[in-house]
Amino acid sequence: MGIENLLLGFHVAITPYNLFIAVVGITLGTVIGVLPGLGGANGVAILLPLTFTMPPTSAIILLTSLYWGALFGGAITSVLFNIPGEPWSVATTFDGYPLARQGQGGQALTAAFTSSFVGALFSIVLITFFAPLLAEVALKFGPPEFFAIQLLTFSSFVGLGGGNPVKSLVAILLGFILAAVGLDVVTGQLRMTFGFLDLMKGFDFIVAVIGLFGIGEILLSVEEGLSFRSIPTGMNLRVVLDTWKVLPRYRRTFVRGAFIGFWMGFKPGGATPASFMSYAFAKRFSKHPERFGKGELEGVVAPETAAHAAGVAAILPMITLGIPGSPTAAVMLGGLIIWGLQPGPLLFQEKPEFVWGLIASMYTGNFIGVLMVLAFVPLFAAILRIPFAILTPVIVVVCAVGSYAVHSSMIDIWYMLIFGVVGYAFKKLDYPLAPLVLALVLGDLAENALRQSLIMSQGTPGIFVTRPIAGAITAVAIFFFVLPALTPWWRRFHGSAPAPRAT
Repeated sequence: MGIENLLLGFHVAITPYNLFIAVVGITLGTVIGVLPGLGGANGVAILLPLTFTMPPTSAIILLTSLYWGALFGGAITSVLFNIPGEPWSVATTFDGYPLARQGQGGQALTAAFTSSFVGALFSIVLITFFAPLLAEVALKFGPPEFFAIQLLTFSSFVGLGGGNPVKSLVAILLGFILAAVGLDVVTGQLRMTFGFLDLMKGFDFIVAVIGLFGIGEILLSVEEGLSFRSIPTGMNLRVVLDTWKVLPRYRRTFVRGAFIGFWMGFKPGGATPASFMSYAFAKRFSKHPERFGKGELEGVVAPETAAHAAGVAAILPMITLGIPGSPTAAVMLGGLIIWGLQPGPLLFQEKPEFVWGLIASMYTGNFIGVLMVLAFVPLFAAILRIPFAILTPVIVVVCAVGSYAVHSSMIDIWYMLIFGVVGYAFKKLDYPLAPLVLALVLGDLAENALRQSLIMSQGTPGIFVTRPIAGAITAVAIFFFVLPALTPWWRRFHGSAPAPRAT
């Protein structure tokens, strides 16, 4: 790659028209990211027909900018209301919402937006310099490797979660059961529908998350008594500068989350498991793991960095191989074909101004996006000045609208309420929600990868060990699964070791 290619890209991306398109896309994406039930993929799909008359480079800049905006916007409702606007924002709620309830919503939002910027920038730099090489690595990933990655994601919560591993396993198993409800895509058989036609389509992840987190938190608040007292928050941009002074202490979390996110971004739906895995690693290696879940800033930095690194990395296989790494990238892939462009390695030679214009627009869009959302941090945080008793019915209405918007079905609102009760029960019984949500998201993907792998090996599970990449990842996953059992033994062994004698 020559530097002249990147300069050509910036020459395309920083034209006044394309910069205006980027600002419009980021603004719309932020709004879409805030609204539960829409998300980046739906937003891109809605705007796609409007791009048919635009030049392809300007069109892809509009769509990717909307994607960046949705990535930023998903953190806003997660922090302020405990309602994830996007699937990958679920892990942000674990510490972002407690921070907001403690009057530190501005700090949490600043940390989320800054982490998003760092993670995305990390991925963009790697894409710029290593796109062809990374494309070759991605080609070596098949169903066994994908299943091994899913297994590693689950095991990280059992081994690194820091809580009760048995409760984590119970939550994972329940998530798998819920994910299995509906039509089996391989055999066409109905599973656990019990004669109800509405269960054929299964449980949508967004509906489940809105219920588990949004409605579950509302039920807890009602039990504790709704308060008309507002939460004091800072109303100026000084909160941004003060938070920036603290963030450098989490530099290892930034680096670790960026690497996890970029690595996970190649596979479909990688942003969500990347955010969970980064959170689990941050908690495991923290000097104060007991603070996580109660309002720890590092618990916001870790998932946001990984989610945005993965979100950007998902675009790489779409450009280099024609394989989308996320639902949003899949919609963009359809746009490329409609515009008469064929994704793949030849695209770099045939349409360099398009490819490098897209890569350069990632830089400009990321900078514009973070400046826009950081400028509005005081405004977002000011929402918390409204008493929670007044916000509660508004939040319930937003949850209901978001659930209904997923399939335009009233049954989803009932599912939302049921999951709300489940979320309330989990919190009262001190069961972790994160493994349940993760299994619900990845259940189908993990099952399909497992079945495809066993078909490839004619039913022999050794395929997960004999393939080098899959074997290495599987070994790490097994280690994490047994880590809770090894840790007490390790501590006893070192605790009983004789102290060295003084000389």
